[in-house]
Amino acid sequence: MSKTLAVLFATTVLAGLPDVAFAQETVTIGLSWNNFQEERWKTDEAAIKAVLDAAGAKYISADAQSSAAKQLTDIESLIAQGADAIIVLAQDGDAVGPAVAAAVAEGIPVVGYDRLIENPDAFYLTFDNKEVGRLQAENVYAVQPTGNYVFIKGNAGDPNSDFLFAGQMEVLQAAIDRGDIVNVGEAYTDNWNPEIAQANMEQFLTANNNEIDAVVASNDGTAGGAIAALTAQGLAGAVPVSGQDGDHAALNRIALGTQTVSVWKDARVLGRKAAEVAMELAAGAALDTVTGATKFSGGPKGVEMNAFFIEPVVITRDNLNVVIDGGWVSKAVVCQGVPRGRVPVCD
Repeated sequence: MSKTLAVLFATTVLAGLPDVAFAQETVTIGLSWNNFQEERWKTDEAAIKAVLDAAGAKYISADAQSSAAKQLTDIESLIAQGADAIIVLAQDGDAVGPAVAAAVAEGIPVVGYDRLIENPDAFYLTFDNKEVGRLQAENVYAVQPTGNYVFIKGNAGDPNSDFLFAGQMEVLQAAIDRGDIVNVGEAYTDNWNPEIAQANMEQFLTANNNEIDAVVASNDGTAGGAIAALTAQGLAGAVPVSGQDGDHAALNRIALGTQTVSVWKDARVLGRKAAEVAMELAAGAALDTVTGATKFSGGPKGVEMNAFFIEPVVITRDNLNVVIDGGWVSKAVVCQGVPRGRVPVCD
């Protein structure tokens, strides 16, 4: 990118992104998705593209299809295509390291999107995932403060899985130590795959003669898998289950009473911020001068990084109107199959 362009952009506030003049030079932002087939990422992409389109920037992307090896070559391809900054949703935060280092060596800034890439030369953008875990545990615990708990964790290669579990344990460890809660099973879920979550849940039900009192599932997909297993045993709705992301199917399950809580991470907010950060960095901004940047060193290796965190929102039956009023999902989707008189927002 030319110095003239960098100056033009760096002196423009984020709110003015759509009005930036790019001096006959188009900024190219690359995005490496770990698996674009998941419902969630379509929403993120739309928000990212809206900001880039308004700013006159070019968007290029690649889908690693849940392959850490493919993601390495995908990022190399984005570099070769002339990306001025690259947003990376990592399949495996450690495995993607060489590609991130290659981009940085070429002077191309990298934004670790939603998932930690523990590299001081990358910018980390996400929701507060420990807080998500705390909120999940708090809402399940409020319904079921004793008994046999199962923990359906996320993908082992995703640092968010451990951040979430750490947050959950901050809330529940004291009850576990007292013996009020018994951890009768916990398992990672390869690629956050609902079918694997269902299989794990089925095993925990069998091992415990169906005596499961609560399920702390780490996202809405794994929650759906766990609930499918509970349904097969006639336990759906009797066992509180957590999730996150505000998936449409999960919001409907909350209205139906088979899921207790989803911690809503508004992907539109995250996507917009990712595009804004990428544009700032592409214009030459230093990592620590990105708007709203803060320091973070809470990863497994303790590496200090520049980061931006977005606050999540708890969604239960009592405030389903928040996602409807916010334009995230329609009332028809949330209330499908819900009998009148059960949920105020559906009446």
